[in-house]
Amino acid sequence: MLISEFSKKAGVSIHTVRYYEKEGLLKSIRRDTSGRRQYAPSDLEWMVWIKRLKSTGMPLADIKRFAALRLQGDVTLSNRKQMLSEHAVHLESEINRLNTELKIVKHKVNAYNEKILDLE
Repeated sequence: MLISEFSKKAGVSIHTVRYYEKEGLLKSIRRDTSGRRQYAPSDLEWMVWIKRLKSTGMPLADIKRFAALRLQGDVTLSNRKQMLSEHAVHLESEINRLNTELKIVKHKVNAYNEKILDLE
């Protein structure tokens, strides 16, 4: 598939696709006889995973490290598992922090509701 179709299916801009390619996250992209990029379904699957890692807040440097390990094949499965396990711990910590912040905000909203009712 051409870059326009790939970016549409992946839900990212063409600029983002090119950026990730430049950063080494998308490797071995084939080109047709006219020099246009040709993406495979496996490239799309990988892009979806990159987006998932990004949406969880994984830094680009770590995504690059994960990508480099992935390219080395199954010999790096334990390394990749370790990276994801450490990231999961970080996410759980962040979720707990955000839940605490949410409780504080909700408490303040309730306090404002009570003050507004008192004014009526």
